[in-house]
Amino acid sequence: MPHIVKQPSHQTVITTFEMTPGTCQDLLDALTDAYENFISKQPGFIAAGLHVNDAQTRIANYSQWERREDFQAMLRSEEMRRRNREIHSLCRSFEPVMYDVAATFD
Repeated sequence: MPHIVKQPSHQTVITTFEMTPGTCQDLLDALTDAYENFISKQPGFIAAGLHVNDAQTRIANYSQWERREDFQAMLRSEEMRRRNREIHSLCRSFEPVMYDVAATFD
């Protein structure tokens, strides 16, 4: 489970996916498989979460990495490039954005 902390060396990535309700479950299955069988096993991976809106038209993904370079290396791998082509076919768009944690509140 992600634990949000302000850690200068860590990289936070938030990705939003836009799709139709008809492809939401297929996309969620593909993302779950990617995390369970590949992404979570990559160097520097800390944690991730998948969130689906009520209308099933958006999925938000929050992931944490030890370093920016770890996330970038995972994205550049042949395995993830193949998976991203499949993921792209299931949604209208998706955009991973890297963030630094500015503040947290409990």
